[in-house]
Amino acid sequence: MNKFITTTAALALAGTASVAHAGDWTANVSVSNNYLWRGLTQSENKPAVSGGIDYAHESGIYVGTWVSNVEYASGTDSSGDAFSYENDWYIGYAGEYNGISYDFGFLFYNYDEEANFDFGELYGSLGYMGFSVTAYVLTHTEADESDGIANAGQAYDLGFGSTYYISADYAFEIKDCLELGLHVGYHDGDFVDSFNFANGTFDYVDYNVSLSKGGFGFVVSHTDLDDSGDIGLQNGSVKFVVSYTVDFDL
Repeated sequence: MNKFITTTAALALAGTASVAHAGDWTANVSVSNNYLWRGLTQSENKPAVSGGIDYAHESGIYVGTWVSNVEYASGTDSSGDAFSYENDWYIGYAGEYNGISYDFGFLFYNYDEEANFDFGELYGSLGYMGFSVTAYVLTHTEADESDGIANAGQAYDLGFGSTYYISADYAFEIKDCLELGLHVGYHDGDFVDSFNFANGTFDYVDYNVSLSKGGFGFVVSHTDLDDSGDIGLQNGSVKFVVSYTVDFDL
């Protein structure tokens, strides 16, 4: 699941089965000046290198893995940043019926062992004529519910279904394989604060405009957040992301 492409350009649901032909193994490698996930930097606004391997069966079932460098809070204390890599694993089912595309599956986010923040999500997407709607629902996490205070002074609720992300996307070709993408998403739940902020923010909206052609991508991304309390991540600032991706058959 090429999460890097998905979150910086609203092209398809996580680059899953769409990158592989039926019964084929494919791979991808990407470089970028930033790694955004749902509008927020996962690399302290520094460059990221990522790559993945996917297998799609003719039945519509697919599996894959994806990895990238990540960095969240280095320099904020003497312990440094417990995160240095992200390795995603996923399995799903995708297809099309009467012009309506669909994609459903499970995604597991794996980080350094000392980070103790691995988590999983169920996801589903429906698309038609360039439009798509997508939903992700938290299934579980290693994060400790007692590590923070949620609404009404209670401990975090990080159980199944406690956090979700929904988005709407539209992509269309402008000219000569140059594609314009429009995206808006909404993230809600205690895991939003636990994973991204630690400053009492439990929901936000992100939106972006993207251009892509021949492996190159350019994205202008923003959120409705401000920068206060986000440990220098500049979550409330407009971000410009340039990337290049190479896809190839194995």
